[in-house]
Amino acid sequence: MSPKTFKIKSFGCQMNVYDGDRMAELLGERGMTAAADGEDADLVVLNTCHIREKAAEKAYSDVGRLRREDGSKPVIALAGCVAQAEGAEAKRRSPMIDVVVGPQAYHRLPELVAEAARGGRPVDTDMPAISKFDAMPPRRRSAPSAFLTVQEGCDKFCTYCVVPYTRGAEISRPWDDIVVEARQLVGGGAREIVLLGQNVNAWGEEGRGLAELIRALAKIDGLERIRYTTSHPADMSDSLIAAHGEVDKLMPYLHLPVQSGSDPILRAMNRSHSVDSYLRTIERVRAARPDIAISGDFIVGFPGESEEDFTATLNLVDAVGYASAYSFKYSARPGTPAAVMEGQIAREVMEERLRRLQDRIDANRIAFNQSTVGKDTQILIERKGRHQGQMIGRSPWLQSVHLETAAAPGAMLDVTVLSAGPNSLAGAEVQKAAA
Repeated sequence: MSPKTFKIKSFGCQMNVYDGDRMAELLGERGMTAAADGEDADLVVLNTCHIREKAAEKAYSDVGRLRREDGSKPVIALAGCVAQAEGAEAKRRSPMIDVVVGPQAYHRLPELVAEAARGGRPVDTDMPAISKFDAMPPRRRSAPSAFLTVQEGCDKFCTYCVVPYTRGAEISRPWDDIVVEARQLVGGGAREIVLLGQNVNAWGEEGRGLAELIRALAKIDGLERIRYTTSHPADMSDSLIAAHGEVDKLMPYLHLPVQSGSDPILRAMNRSHSVDSYLRTIERVRAARPDIAISGDFIVGFPGESEEDFTATLNLVDAVGYASAYSFKYSARPGTPAAVMEGQIAREVMEERLRRLQDRIDANRIAFNQSTVGKDTQILIERKGRHQGQMIGRSPWLQSVHLETAAAPGAMLDVTVLSAGPNSLAGAEVQKAAA
């Protein structure tokens, strides 16, 4: 019997969240309904990440947990990057999996699920050059902040990364398609759009780059905010940096991964920037937009990383003064050059370095949050808080702001920041004087 209800669980990056939303919309267009929280679904889609070993192992663990007490199970579809990397091997590893579909083929999900319902066990990990987005239904409902994929794939081939193998070469979605989807999102309730790509600032079409796209989207009535992620330092063009100072709707927040503060490690990673070039890019962005918040990514324990290399990373964190950053232990991924490099770092060394790095990042984040106390700013209300009458919104610098207000999600409010904690701010709505 064909499934009538579905549940999608997405792991990893924002692009997987976007893909999960699009799969849900696609299944909905085919007459299926999302299972209510706490209810069993006829179809479960595990939309997976393959960047780190832990994320991939979690997906397989979740497959095993889907067997019910009576011995039955839902139709299980393994989607995303683990599916792309392992293909038919995923079904040999876990016979409970019925469908394997890669991130460039998820537009075929309903067809593959129907085949599984007829007793088949289909696999589709093709990576066609033709955009899958053409098969997607129109966007109808949107959260106050909505993701919009504009670019996929990567040509950088960092030695630790599987993305070029699981997402393919860099491809930019057409300008017109992006603008149409952005208008649909705004029509469905979005006030903020986050442009996504593995290397989002590599987006380009006919001599136009991400800066020109941002300027065009900023003209959409009802769209109040624009963000983009994830950026590569090599693709921070002059025009994109200038846009940070010239486009009011482009928020003062830039996620610009660096990965290490050591030039020898950056070369071993095949990163195309040096510490100095990265810092000069940050300086240029801050010159264009002095109040910008900088975020980054770091990998500790890359093969060959010495204590001196790691200390250079700590020094870079302090030199930049990150508002936030993500840090991870190096995870050897099969098929990547780094997996067979000499000088693999012991796990206990990586764990100790990660703790030290996270302590340094936390100190910088707390200092940044405290620097916003007393400021008047505008937040976008996104959801209810834990307490009666409490709502949570986002500041321009992507901080969570808690406050008491009767405003609904999607409202833009002027607030004063009253206090700052390690991970969020407390604010109060600015009361406007009576006319």
